[in-house]
Amino acid sequence: MTNQELGVFGENYAAQFLSNQGFEIIERNYRHKHLEIDIIALNANQIVAIEVKTRQTAEIGEPWRAVTKAKQKLVIKAFNYYLQDHDIETEARFDVVSIVHNGFRTDLEHIKDAFYPGI
Repeated sequence: MTNQELGVFGENYAAQFLSNQGFEIIERNYRHKHLEIDIIALNANQIVAIEVKTRQTAEIGEPWRAVTKAKQKLVIKAFNYYLQDHDIETEARFDVVSIVHNGFRTDLEHIKDAFYPGI
């Protein structure tokens, strides 16, 4: 599986997991210029920007560790554009879905409130 295929698998797997958890997926792969948010969903009266990280192994660290401060700032910036473009003023949060998928199994960790604006 190529890295691109793994990423698509991870985003699809995360979207299905979130839907099963009661999230309403409202947008996938939102783009504003060079910025992107993997999944935007509604959950418990909040709008949620969700970054998905998928790896084939966790040997060098869990996938969520790749959501660096720099990546967080880009997601926050993209989400601000999304909220402005759609005139949304509800409570928002940032989650991360971390997936390790290989030929033997798929492990998923959902981290709610993984980071906050103002970092």
